[in-house]
Amino acid sequence: MIDPRRLRVLRALADHGTVTAAARALHLTPSAVSQQLAALESEVGQELLRRRGRRVSLTSAGELLVRHANAVAAELERAQATLAGLAGGTAGLVEVGSFASAITLVVAPALAVLRASAPDVVVRVRDVEGDASVPLLLDGEIDLAITEEYRPRRDDGRLTRFPLYTEPFDVVLPPGHRLADGGAVDLRRLSEDDWVATPPGNPVRDVVELACGEAGFAPRITQTSNDFSAIGALVAAGAGVALVPRHALRGVPVRGTAPLRRVFAAVRKGAEDHPVIRLVCETLAARSG
Repeated sequence: MIDPRRLRVLRALADHGTVTAAARALHLTPSAVSQQLAALESEVGQELLRRRGRRVSLTSAGELLVRHANAVAAELERAQATLAGLAGGTAGLVEVGSFASAITLVVAPALAVLRASAPDVVVRVRDVEGDASVPLLLDGEIDLAITEEYRPRRDDGRLTRFPLYTEPFDVVLPPGHRLADGGAVDLRRLSEDDWVATPPGNPVRDVVELACGEAGFAPRITQTSNDFSAIGALVAAGAGVALVPRHALRGVPVRGTAPLRRVFAAVRKGAEDHPVIRLVCETLAARSG
């Protein structure tokens, strides 16, 4: 028999790529993770991971077993949701991870509604970067992620998604900029400017580079910050121009087709029917409409 607890270890290794990172996500020691993996390989009689220095990758047998592990995890989430529904009533704690502007726009108003209409539902909010909430969700650190995407992509099969809202990117210009009073801005006219942007690895940085590339130039990024308020302050100080999501920092529209980010709530597959999680998702969707 395969121990399902060891399947969780295999999934964490597949997600995080190293024993140390998987151990951190699972709140285990690296030696415990290695022991669990060795026991799982003994149970199935096949090698599940390839090791390249500190990093690991799945063998074909490992990939197959992770697909089964995902199905098992979804069924366990579904069982928990069904049992919660049978228990009746709507009470419980929901841990939500969200980026700052979505907290202001959607999460805080939804929390106010829930405090009045469902006082036995406790929502605990954690401020995280938009690209960091899904890993936290898959690791079981939170119950619901408010996250974003900037271009169409295939859904992760481990998630159920609830669309919330879509927002364009705006250009932010320093005071006295030559284009400040001209309405919508053609990005091509900013090819010679210095730029303020998020650091590499932040999805917003990818959007800036892609949008500028489509306009025919590579942005000369001289200042970086993950905080949009800080980006706004740097632009106001004359350090450069920026391209940011509208609800994060209001600027002027992009002429033509502006980049978009699509904001959605995500839960682990199978958890969408949990009465408390469903209520929170429905309230978030109602406040974003």
